[in-house]
Amino acid sequence: MDAPEPLTDEELAEIEELTEATTPGPWYVRILDDDWAMNFVAVSTLPDTGRAERWPDFDHQQIVAATLVQQPRYVDVADARWDENAQFIANARQDVPRLIAEIRFLRQLLEAKTARTETS
Repeated sequence: MDAPEPLTDEELAEIEELTEATTPGPWYVRILDDDWAMNFVAVSTLPDTGRAERWPDFDHQQIVAATLVQQPRYVDVADARWDENAQFIANARQDVPRLIAEIRFLRQLLEAKTARTETS
């Protein structure tokens, strides 16, 4: 497997812009249930309560994404990884900004080291 090309500063800025345009975080996985959306696995702006609330006991405006709406089959995935997908989506809202910051920090360290080497 070939190593991927390094991200350019422009690509990193585009990823940051996409992230900043999303609903503010943090995001959480919510397990909900109701007569219209049985086994509703969602990404939400509020943490899960553990009560599998039925609508209208949860605000639909808190939902960022859904990875499973089982009955009827509105949202589903063939490999049955809806919990894992929801966790990934929820974590991405917090993780992507941290990864961007880490990349920029490491680039600064590398530039500083390169500058010291060139002046030695």
